[in-house]
Amino acid sequence: MKNLKNKNIVLIGFMGVGKGTIARALIQKTKRMGLDTDDVIESMENRKIKTIFEQEGESYFRECEKKTAKWLEKSVQNTIISTGGGFFKVSNLDKIGTIIYLQSSFDGIIKRLKEHENAELKFAKRPLLSDEEKAKALFHERTALYEKKADVIIDVENRSVKEIVKEIIKHLQ
Repeated sequence: MKNLKNKNIVLIGFMGVGKGTIARALIQKTKRMGLDTDDVIESMENRKIKTIFEQEGESYFRECEKKTAKWLEKSVQNTIISTGGGFFKVSNLDKIGTIIYLQSSFDGIIKRLKEHENAELKFAKRPLLSDEEKAKALFHERTALYEKKADVIIDVENRSVKEIVKEIIKHLQ
């Protein structure tokens, strides 16, 4: 397995699975820097993801992800990177760092989001979740693709952040 000390850790998984939450906990535990690809894109574009989708469409957003991926590969080291749900499709993902797929059922993700104290905001931030049937179809379409891209698969359903972080670190040592 790739060495935890000198490589990026890239968290992939479906929207709402907890990539940002796990990234923040890993950052604290490993004392590394952290980046969120959606935050990078929002800074680059000077507008929210939701606005990019509304004004430019999904294909434009995917181009932003490709630019971000190239930058990450060339310029970022020793960093915990949480990604948007579709970021895994970038062609150079494996060159960015060790890829960890945070796995959960669709119902587990929806339950997690609904139980969050800022549930309304969590759903508002994710334009593709506005239609639950479409989102479920997308989830099923992506599951095998996430598994194929991953160096490590971590089941996060009904587990604490602490347990998940501990397992990730164990896999990477």
